[in-house]
Amino acid sequence: MLPLDSVDLAAIWLTLKLASLTTLVLLLVGTPIAWWLARTRSRLKGPVGAVVALPLVLPPTVLGFYLLVAMGPNGFVGQLTQSLGLGTLPFTFAGLVVASVFYSLPFVVQPLQNAFEALGERPLEVAATLRAGPWDTFFNVVLPLAKPGFVTAGILGFAHTVGEFGVVLMIGGNIPEKTRVVSVQIYDHVEAMEYAQAHWLAGGMLVFSFLVLLALYSSRLKQGWRG
Repeated sequence: MLPLDSVDLAAIWLTLKLASLTTLVLLLVGTPIAWWLARTRSRLKGPVGAVVALPLVLPPTVLGFYLLVAMGPNGFVGQLTQSLGLGTLPFTFAGLVVASVFYSLPFVVQPLQNAFEALGERPLEVAATLRAGPWDTFFNVVLPLAKPGFVTAGILGFAHTVGEFGVVLMIGGNIPEKTRVVSVQIYDHVEAMEYAQAHWLAGGMLVFSFLVLLALYSSRLKQGWRG
């Protein structure tokens, strides 16, 4: 008898799909936010940075509750999606992606912001003297130099999404093969006193978390040796 059944495997697949898509969206959305935070002198930098970092200190159920209200049929996001013929986002995979993007945003933005700030002004000044435009400078100078920051951001964003529980339970509920991710599946096994299955999934999460941290620290050590 296999330690994991088809429901467990479906939860694992859904979790990996959610983490992959969320990480891609986070890198696309988080990069301009991080660049603005690293470069701006606006008074809004503090408030915007605080909003981005809120998920670090806010209980996941609080964030999940307000996202549920906003994306529900009476919320402003829910009314917008309904007017576009998309229905409402809660209890759907798309809703999980939106919630995961908000919840994991600081784990992507902050490493990118640190990487951009570490570049300093010199590379940008050299590019300007060579008459490189803003887009050319960003893609050919900034991105290659900030590659370690993107690696760190991608790893942390993916891993943090895999480990979500409170937010995904509030927004997605517990629908098999649609919104039930690994963390929720472990909770279900424990509630049903199915400790053997819970051990397999929890142990897998433990090994995954260790490998993620090992890869992250190994990457940082290599960068330190090169420096």
